[in-house]
Amino acid sequence: MVPRLLTFDIFGTVIDWRRGLSDALARAGRPVAEGEFDRIVDRQGALEQERPFRTYREITKHSLVDVLGLGPAEADAIGAGVGTWPPHPDAPAALKRLMTVVPCVATTNSDIAHGEDAQRALGLRLAAWICAEDVRCYKPDPAFWREVSRRLGVEPGPAWWHVSAYADYDLDVAARLGLTTVFVARPHARPGPAVHRVADLRELAELVGGHR
Repeated sequence: MVPRLLTFDIFGTVIDWRRGLSDALARAGRPVAEGEFDRIVDRQGALEQERPFRTYREITKHSLVDVLGLGPAEADAIGAGVGTWPPHPDAPAALKRLMTVVPCVATTNSDIAHGEDAQRALGLRLAAWICAEDVRCYKPDPAFWREVSRRLGVEPGPAWWHVSAYADYDLDVAARLGLTTVFVARPHARPGPAVHRVADLRELAELVGGHR
């Protein structure tokens, strides 16, 4: 099936989430120990399901306080800077190439400000940045996906490809909705079943080019 839309998980898939957080914590004098990154991710997932809604900046802050015992001010500064974390090296050129043939949209558990920072870091603007702060819920809640569908005016189906390194946050729900799923084998990933599996976004650009 030829893709008519590509949606992307951002943090972990396009932006190097683990490196960005590890570097930020090292600058704060609290390097990440073995296993702590996954504990932080899991704590964030739990916080994202709580009510009332909190921004991803707040989610990041609370996860670092809860898991690492980081001071609230230091944790908040890290949460504010999430969008400045470095892209995976293959991402900018691959996304530029992909956007010449198909709309590329961010669907991300993050904030509006993070989107502005991240797109500056990538050196490009995606067709849209649809984020949790705007939608007021977090993936993997199916309500997030329904809102993406509504905003883009695109019904879920195989011509909508979703790209992620995370089965638990993204690919499982995308598959249930009938999307074509693409797993990206990043150094930090949570694998699961997918229609396509690629090593990076460069390989995805080759794959999409071969489908056109």
